[in-house]
Amino acid sequence: MTVKLDEPNRADLLCHLVVAQLIARARTGDWLRTDHLVDAKNLWAMVHDAAPDWLESAQLAHVSVQIAATVWTIELLREADQHLPDLFDDGWKLNYSSPIVHGIHAICVARLGS
Repeated sequence: MTVKLDEPNRADLLCHLVVAQLIARARTGDWLRTDHLVDAKNLWAMVHDAAPDWLESAQLAHVSVQIAATVWTIELLREADQHLPDLFDDGWKLNYSSPIVHGIHAICVARLGS
């Protein structure tokens, strides 16, 4: 059964998608294709035992590209390969002790609040 996400989960999923976008861009030079965004959303949903509805997921995926493009302008993230291991923990959850993840999450919360 699909459900609407509460605000903390929406922000966490959006942050997860933004980080996935940044990793893809750092590794391949391109943003995630739609099928890879769906895979990233499904991974988040599995790890969090959640089932966001498809419309909400699609909206968050669209916003993730916008945020990632803005965050990408930070030169430090263009060389993200050295930071990639720090962005997720062993269970594929975001590592909020990483200043990069913490900062991206704050951006996501602000964007969802507007």
